Amino acid sequence: MTDPGPATAVGRRYRGATSAEPHPRGGLRAFLHTEAGGAVVLLAAAIVALAWANSPWGASYDALWETRVSIRVGEFVMDHDLRHWVNDGLMVLFFLLIGLEVRRELDMGEFRERRRVAVPVLAALGGMILPVIIFLAFNAGGDSARGWAMVMATDTAFAVGVLALVGSRSSFRLRTFLLTLVIVDDIGAVIVIALVYSTEVNLIAMAVGIGLLVVMAVMRSRGVQQTAAYGLLGLGIWFCAVMGGVHPTVAGVAIGLLTSAYPPRRAVLEEASGTAVAFRQQPTPELAREAARRISRSLSPNERLQHALHPISSFVVVPIFALANAGVHLSGELIGAALTSPLVVGIGAGLVIGKSLGIPIGSWLATRPRLGGQALAVGWPSLVAASSVAGIGFTMSLLIAELSYTGLMLDEAKFGILLASLVAGLLSLGMFHAVAMLPRELLGRAEALTSRPLIDLTDAVDPVRDHIRGAPDAPVTLVEYGDYECPHCGRAALVVKELLARFDGRLRFVFRHLPLVDVHPNAALAAQAAEAAGAQGRFWEMHDLLFTHQDDLDPHDLAGYAAEVGLDVDAFTSDLRSGRHGPRVAQDINTAEEAGVAGTPSFFINEVRYAGAYDIDSMETLVRRVIKLVEARAALNAPTSEVGGVPPA
Repeated sequence: MTDPGPATAVGRRYRGATSAEPHPRGGLRAFLHTEAGGAVVLLAAAIVALAWANSPWGASYDALWETRVSIRVGEFVMDHDLRHWVNDGLMVLFFLLIGLEVRRELDMGEFRERRRVAVPVLAALGGMILPVIIFLAFNAGGDSARGWAMVMATDTAFAVGVLALVGSRSSFRLRTFLLTLVIVDDIGAVIVIALVYSTEVNLIAMAVGIGLLVVMAVMRSRGVQQTAAYGLLGLGIWFCAVMGGVHPTVAGVAIGLLTSAYPPRRAVLEEASGTAVAFRQQPTPELAREAARRISRSLSPNERLQHALHPISSFVVVPIFALANAGVHLSGELIGAALTSPLVVGIGAGLVIGKSLGIPIGSWLATRPRLGGQALAVGWPSLVAASSVAGIGFTMSLLIAELSYTGLMLDEAKFGILLASLVAGLLSLGMFHAVAMLPRELLGRAEALTSRPLIDLTDAVDPVRDHIRGAPDAPVTLVEYGDYECPHCGRAALVVKELLARFDGRLRFVFRHLPLVDVHPNAALAAQAAEAAGAQGRFWEMHDLLFTHQDDLDPHDLAGYAAEVGLDVDAFTSDLRSGRHGPRVAQDINTAEEAGVAGTPSFFINEVRYAGAYDIDSMETLVRRVIKLVEARAALNAPTSEVGGVPPA
C-alpha cells in the first residue's frame, strides 16, 4: 500500500474501521443523533397539532382522534378511540426503548460500575420530588392534584435537541449525564403510572403476564434467537398488562430490561466473516441468508432491537403521539383562565423552577460523604444549565395528563405543559450562553473536580511489556489496537505520527496487536515480524515500514524489511518460522477481547475508549482537552488515580 502522501491526508475525517463493532459510547452517539433529529420532527408534529386544532378545520382534528377502532376475536372485543390506541398501544415502543437503554447502561455503560448509579439517581429524584412538592403547593386538596406526576419526567427528544442547538457548549459527557438522568426520570414516571394511574388490577392476568416475562427471560438466557417468538410473547405481555389493569407502557419497559447488551465476540465475528467469504466464493441464496443471519446475530439483541426500533420511535411513534395529544383549542377563554389557574401555574413552576433547583440539590446530596461522596460526572456550571433543560416535560407529561383529566381541566393541563416546556427550552439556551461567558479558569477548575470516566482499557500499560513511543512520563497515553494489513490503521498511523510531533513530551503512544486473520491473512505474521524486530531493538522501525507496505506482507517481503532496518535476518527468519512471538501477539488479542475491542483501529486515551473520528483535528482537540484536565487536576492536587481521559465532545 502506498503512502497516502501529503499532510492533507491526516486532516480527513477518518471514521472507518475493519470489523468495527458497536461500542457503548458509539451506541449512545447513535442514540443522541437519532433523538436530536427526532426532536425536529416532534416539534413539527406539535406545531401541526396546535395549528390544526385551532384552524377552521379544528372539528376534524377531534373527529379523527375520537374515531373508534375495534379489534374483535370471537366474543372478545377491544374498542377504544384512536388516541387511546396511540397512547396505550403505539407508545409501548417508546417505553420499550427506555427499557433497552437502561439495560444497555447497566451492561455496557456508566452503570456497569454500580456505585455510579447513585449520582444520576439522586439527581433525578431531586428533579422529581421538588417539582411535585411545588405542584401540590398550588393544587393540594383539589381535583387538579390528581395529575401531580406530570411534572416528574423530562422529554428525551426535546432535551437532547436543545443540547444539539448549544453545540460545543455541551460536552459529550454532559449529554450522557443528562440522558442517564432522563432515563431515571422516565423509569420513575413509569413506576408512578403503574402504581397510581392503573385501574383495578386483575391478578390472574398479571400472573400470566409475569409468567410470560419469565419465559422470555429464560429464552434470552439460553440464546434463543427466534424473532417471531419474542414478538408473540411481547404481544401477550402487552395484552396481559391491558387486561390486568396496569398501564401497558410498563410492559414495554419490562421487556426492554430483559434484553441484554454486550460487545460482539471475536469468535462470533470470525464465524460471520467466514460465512461471508463462503458466499463470495459461492453466491447462493442459502449462503446469502446464512451470512446475513450470522452477521446480524453477532450483535447483542439489545443493539439489534434499538437499531430497528429507534428511528421508528423517534420519527413515527412519538410524533404521532404529539399530533394526537398536543392539539389544544386555544380559545381566549382558555388562555384567560389558564394564566390564573393553579393547575397551569403549578405545572409551570414545577417543571421550570422545580427541575432547575431539584436536580442540583439531588446532585449535591449525592456528593455528601454520608451518601457515598461520589464526584459529579460534569462540572457544576454545566450541570445547572442542563437542569433547566430537564424542565421540558412534553411527552410523558402529556401522557399523564391524559390519564388524569378530562374536559377543560385536560385542556388547561396541556396548555400548561406546552407553555412550561417552551419556557424551559428558552431558559436552558440562555443558561448555556451564560455558562459560556464564565472565565475559562473557573470552568477548567469545575471540570477538574469531576469524576474520571470509567476505565475501558482492562489491561493497563506496562512499560516493560508494551512498546511505547514518546516520553515515558507523558501526561497523556494513546493506546491503539491495530492490524498491519488494515487500510484504516494505515491512515491512522499517519495521524498518530503527526500527533506525537505536535505533542512532543506530552503524549506517549502504545501499539498493541489485533490481527484480523479472517479478513487479513498476512496480519498475524506481520505482527510477529514486528515483535521479532522488537526483540532486536527495532520494533518502531519495522512498525513504520509495515504500514508503508501494507499490500506486501508475505514472508519474503518481511525478510527484505528486516534487512532494510538492519536486523539479523537469519535470527529474524528463525523467529518467524518457529512462531516464537505468537504468544506475545495472542496476549494482545486477549486484552483486546477483555476490553470489548473487535475492530481496528481502536483507540484509548488515558484508558478511556475513543469513539470519534481519527483525523488530526479531532484527535488533537481531544488530546489538548485531556492535557488541560490533567494540568487542572494537578493544580488542585487531585489524586493521580482520578486523572483520566475524557470522551470527545
